[in-house]
Amino acid sequence: MNDKGNKLFIIRGKHDGKNVKFDPKDKQTKLEVCFNPTEYSIDKSNVYSMAAIPGLESPIIQYSRGDARTLSIELLLDTYTYNSKEDVHKQYISKLETFLSIDGEIHAPPPCKIVWGLLEFVGVLQDLRKRYVLFLDDGTPVRARVTLTWKEYVPVEIQIKTTPRSSPDRRRIHTLKEGDSLWFIAYRAYGESRYWKVLAEANNIDDPRRLEPGKQIIIPPLEKGSETQGAG
Repeated sequence: MNDKGNKLFIIRGKHDGKNVKFDPKDKQTKLEVCFNPTEYSIDKSNVYSMAAIPGLESPIIQYSRGDARTLSIELLLDTYTYNSKEDVHKQYISKLETFLSIDGEIHAPPPCKIVWGLLEFVGVLQDLRKRYVLFLDDGTPVRARVTLTWKEYVPVEIQIKTTPRSSPDRRRIHTLKEGDSLWFIAYRAYGESRYWKVLAEANNIDDPRRLEPGKQIIIPPLEKGSETQGAG
């Protein structure tokens, strides 16, 4: 069995009205496992949308949003090896299932903190899969393998503080609306309407007075030489 200070444990968070707090001394909200995992994985991905532009061979890929990190971990839960021989479901799995239950304070499953060595991951339990692999003669399960999938929980106020809110040099996509003009779009995108030629050249528009509502156009980043290009 693991040394007491090195066991992986999970703490169910409690809301105090504004923040989520995790108390490792509260036995009612803490679950400590008997065996540490042999491995775990943390994955991160982004979500992109694709906009088809007439005349281009491939669609334009546009960043939509980031997806939450995912922690996947498999645990061996056992009450047999050290002779307690209690029902492993009652001892461990029923507590894990509470992490999927709705918290009445927030009307959603609670955030939890997973702690093991250098790992500290705060997330909500997305998926719980359990497989019972050892039983007593009377059918009592005493060993199980469980796979837990957690989605990272980051409060909105922290995301707002840490996420860059502007990116002036990135390419964007604009869907034309009735009454749109390249002059007005250039003014909103670059701060000056004289850069309408940048838009026209990027989208192969010969007649800027004839724009088709519903069509998507590229708003490219301004590069060196754009001032000369936009003049006139």
